[in-house]
Amino acid sequence: MHDFDINKPIRVHFIGIGGVSMSALAELLASRGFTVSGSDRNASDTTKHLESLGITVYLGNNASNIKGDEQLVVYTAAVHPDNEELKAAADAGITAIPRAELLGRIMAGYDDAVNIAGTHGKTTVTSMLAGIELAAGFDPTVLVGGDFPGIGGNLRIGKTGHFVAEACEYTNSFLSFNPVHEIIMNIEEDHLDFFKDINDIRNSFRKFAELIPEGGILLINKAIPEVSELTDGLKAKVITFGLEDECEAPDYTARNISYDGLGRASFTLFDAKNSRKVTDICLSVCGRHNLLDALAAASMADALGAAPAAIASALSGFTGAKRRFEYKGTYMNVPVFDDYSHHPSEIEAALNTAKKYGTHRVVVVFQPHTYTRTRALLPDFAKALSLADSIVLAPIYAAREKDPGDISSDSIAALLTGSGKEVYSFKTFDEIKDHLSKNTFPNDLLITMGAGNIVDLSNSLVQG
Repeated sequence: MHDFDINKPIRVHFIGIGGVSMSALAELLASRGFTVSGSDRNASDTTKHLESLGITVYLGNNASNIKGDEQLVVYTAAVHPDNEELKAAADAGITAIPRAELLGRIMAGYDDAVNIAGTHGKTTVTSMLAGIELAAGFDPTVLVGGDFPGIGGNLRIGKTGHFVAEACEYTNSFLSFNPVHEIIMNIEEDHLDFFKDINDIRNSFRKFAELIPEGGILLINKAIPEVSELTDGLKAKVITFGLEDECEAPDYTARNISYDGLGRASFTLFDAKNSRKVTDICLSVCGRHNLLDALAAASMADALGAAPAAIASALSGFTGAKRRFEYKGTYMNVPVFDDYSHHPSEIEAALNTAKKYGTHRVVVVFQPHTYTRTRALLPDFAKALSLADSIVLAPIYAAREKDPGDISSDSIAALLTGSGKEVYSFKTFDEIKDHLSKNTFPNDLLITMGAGNIVDLSNSLVQG
């Protein structure tokens, strides 16, 4: 195994360099003096950007892309063992590691790496904390799993030992990381194509928490059931956060909570453990879920020594990450929002936020993400979607899976129809557009939702 050191540049090749995370890692290494190349199936704006930085990008996966002088090859989870480049690297004796392992090795080169984990909320909290660290003068390097306008994308390269990145539990990738501090937002059933059950998921989060070294901080939501199972005996300093109507005596909490007419929260960040008011915060994003996300980011920032004024200023100016209840424009004179939610809890939070806009009807166009998730959480999806007044379902986005033939969006529709809800299920986006053109009315609010390509539909609607 190659002895990787972020401060000692080498020659690295990325298989699948055009992906969101892979491209960010490639750009980060290039900025540190590494010689970087990579391959991807197709050209894209991302690959063109990488080429503008002097990174060599090959189109297609071919053994000839491996020149033999690479010292490390990095691949995504989507790359199969029979990949030509992977086999060529093995034949040449070149070490090949998955993306998560590279990210972990990069983190090891930073003195103050913060990882944000949880079933949901990771991207928003990562973006919020990054914004606070910027306002506080920490000059962090930031890796976000989405597009955060505050840093102009999903990567910011800083010049200090501060590092902020979200950490995904899928395939236990976060167990390859090297965090100094962690935030754990929540732990719920998800990714059941990999995990056995909720106990298996909790076991992985416990192992993740055990990665924190002595002197590091674990900030964890005290509302997580049996939270002590996750925290007892850790080397880390454990700090809890939470809302006092959801859990008992969290270390950090939000008090004096109020909402304006659009559901934007104002609150006092309070360090209850030390009976200390930290600062007053007014959010520009809506909903109780964003209140909790802001509480987590602000609590960690305070624990790391950020100035209270920087916390308040950054969160006041935070307008959200891309695809997090993002306003897209109008369609037939009604507002159109787009949201990444693909888990029942996220859907519930987004629809509750939508209902605060005072419109007569909330119309959701939902694209389920993966057959496994849809089957495992089918009743929960129906319950969450029932908060909308009209539900329009797109086909399941397969992502990494093959269609098993026994689960579809019609399965959700059947449950919703049985409960008396107005629900429609279509096979194509064109059919959905035709339906909306005839069934969108004044005072509606339209929200497209899902982790697949449903955003293409919302873009098409507002562009006319």
